[in-house]
Amino acid sequence: MPIVAGVDFGTLSVRVTLLDSQRGRLGTASAGYPLHRHKDDPDFATQSHDDQMQALVQATREVLAQTGVAADDVVALALDTTGSSVIPVDAQMQPLDEYLLWCDHRAHKEAQQITELAHAEHLEAIEWCGGVYSHEWGFAKLLYWLRHNPEKRSRFASAFEHCDMVAATLIGITDPALAPRSVCAMGHKWMWNPRWGGLPPQEFLSKLDPLFDGVRARLEGNYRTSDAVAGPLSEYWASQMGLRAGIPIPVGAFDAHWDAIGAGCREGDVVNVVGTSTCIIAMSRETRLVPGVCGVVPGSVHPAYSGIEAGLSATGDIFEAIARRAGTDVRTLSQGLEEYKAGQTGLLRLSWDNGDRTVLVNPELGGITLGWNLIHTAKDELFAAIEGTAFHTRIILERMAEYSIPVNRVINAGGIPQNNAVLNQVYADVLGKPVLVPNGVPTSLGSGIFALVAAGVFASIEEAQEKMCLPFKVYEPEPGATARYNELFRLYRGVYFAFGQRGSASDVLADVLPELRKIAAQVRKPKE
Repeated sequence: MPIVAGVDFGTLSVRVTLLDSQRGRLGTASAGYPLHRHKDDPDFATQSHDDQMQALVQATREVLAQTGVAADDVVALALDTTGSSVIPVDAQMQPLDEYLLWCDHRAHKEAQQITELAHAEHLEAIEWCGGVYSHEWGFAKLLYWLRHNPEKRSRFASAFEHCDMVAATLIGITDPALAPRSVCAMGHKWMWNPRWGGLPPQEFLSKLDPLFDGVRARLEGNYRTSDAVAGPLSEYWASQMGLRAGIPIPVGAFDAHWDAIGAGCREGDVVNVVGTSTCIIAMSRETRLVPGVCGVVPGSVHPAYSGIEAGLSATGDIFEAIARRAGTDVRTLSQGLEEYKAGQTGLLRLSWDNGDRTVLVNPELGGITLGWNLIHTAKDELFAAIEGTAFHTRIILERMAEYSIPVNRVINAGGIPQNNAVLNQVYADVLGKPVLVPNGVPTSLGSGIFALVAAGVFASIEEAQEKMCLPFKVYEPEPGATARYNELFRLYRGVYFAFGQRGSASDVLADVLPELRKIAAQVRKPKE
């Protein structure tokens, strides 16, 4: 039976999975690469393209050896990546710097300038971004880079999203103008849309900063959805990876979008791809714009639907930070959390440690924990952080529902839900809906599905999903916990907008601490 390679580039490692069209997952291997941070700048986060390509070679060779699959048996390769992770290149497609990763937040000034000018100029594209252009997105990152690297400007030819750069490298493209570009990546992060002829007009970009003169032409190219083939695997990279040259590589996409497909996403579903951050993915036949929701892009998740993306800027990163400050790890600190009851800690934790991605789109916010007393522990904060990420998710889903985005099923995908039953149950209780979790690891299944379609093994994404997606484990909401979380969510929602939105009423804060104490006391009260 045909075998394909599904590749998933994460923040710290790349995972390569071999999938058989009949037997499913044959094996997975991963290889890591450094994330470069600066001790004196928490907004700095970069990564080397060469490090990532070498990790891809290592993981591919390892999974081939592990499974005993021959090179000639692999008929296609597809890849997804983080985003917006931006790399500037010269005229020969050679990197001029490292990737400015999705979690590099140095461009908040540039993002604010883009937002302000877009509204002043009545640029339609800003409404498709939820009304705010993010510091995590392409134009902001590129402008920041151009402003801070004057010695490299003369060699700057173009910039690429991570998924497009890796695909171009594997195909052997050396001319930026010939490299296919992902509708998913460019639509969600660079304001590309066929509705207004692609990218924003050059006049707007030049008014933003003369450093952007001519940049629109440098970013032009062959924009395609992921049902299109970007090109064949080159001889060089085939020999490096131990694969057959010439196999098709479809146009890539962001990891969360393909994770949603791999988790079985269909219209009416919302998929929470929970990892270091959370991406919330939905799709709809009708295109509906939602204020504060990061992006609505036709064809981004599934070529036949409009993709909708929202999310939390930090989730697993918050859990890790809490454990690290306590001198332990998340697995150890999580022991015993299954005994915790809704609201028992008396803490209310806002998940702004890396800013707010949706719905406030504000990088200047910071994590807040309310309700501390002298006997609280790191374990209490961890449980409150899980509750807080669920509350933040509810804020987003309620905003989507308010603008007629259907939320019929909630699926928790990504790496964390596979190993955290407490998180899944809390989400079900907070959202008041069953939460479905793939019974197995869905990561890189999405890339495998697109590889199978590119190879012609399946005629459609739905046909491939039917065969390849995993069954679900279902977490049902517990009515008592849901009732208590409804009380807490009222407080959370008030604090979320009071702290996060200028001009919000401040008197909402006066009731929060007394209410937290009252709810915690009710939970601890012994049953008579």
